[in-house]
Amino acid sequence: MSALRNIGYLIEKEWRHYFGGPIAYVAVAIWTLLFGFFYYAIFNGFVEYSVRAGAQMEFGAPKLSLNEIVIATVLRNMTVVALFILPMLTMRLFAEEKRQGTIELLATSPLTDFQLVMGKFLGALSLYVTMMLAGFVNFVLMWAYATSKPEWRPLLTGAVGLLLVGGTFIALGLFLSTLTRNQIIAGILGFGLGLVFWILSWFDQPTASPLMKAIAYAGITNHVEDLLKGVVALKDVVFYLSFITFGLFLAHQSVESQRWRA
Repeated sequence: MSALRNIGYLIEKEWRHYFGGPIAYVAVAIWTLLFGFFYYAIFNGFVEYSVRAGAQMEFGAPKLSLNEIVIATVLRNMTVVALFILPMLTMRLFAEEKRQGTIELLATSPLTDFQLVMGKFLGALSLYVTMMLAGFVNFVLMWAYATSKPEWRPLLTGAVGLLLVGGTFIALGLFLSTLTRNQIIAGILGFGLGLVFWILSWFDQPTASPLMKAIAYAGITNHVEDLLKGVVALKDVVFYLSFITFGLFLAHQSVESQRWRA
């Protein structure tokens, strides 16, 4: 229970930092505005396309899906937004503690390195979940007023996919934040390395060699597409959870080595 209490204290501490300044408000506002913009633009396009398709029903127009055209596309776009925003949330997690000198206080406290890393990670992840919930209000309104209700399964698995992608970026940014006391450097490293893993997905081409396909497997976006379609493949979930676990492991090792050096 003391371990959970310590992690809970760190989560609360991170939230005080986030909401004690403009960080959380700006992040939630930008995320919600972009989520709303993508939803409005894509939904408008869906309505216009459905009107044209309705006029062509006698010619056998394909059935339109809110899940595939609206929900999946919006969530796919928001994974790109996560790539830009989440490094800004993780860059201060350890770098700011080092700059202010409070990392020594945490190192000499009863907190273990594992509790410290998990508390920081869950603090950032819980803020990300809050951002997601704010954006999902758009889907709730669509669900309430749509004549033909979307399927709930692709929406649920898409939300899980967006959460796993975000957790991956947060774990990566958390580790990088342990390496420097400069928040800007940590943020740039987080975005740059996240972009590298994003670009790896581009190598997954039908004509690619086995080596290129193996490299492309490490691409972050390769494993979210099935989730956006309502298909839960164990290999995709395992990929994200393994990535997150490895990122947290590296962060733990980094914090532990710095404690010993201190």
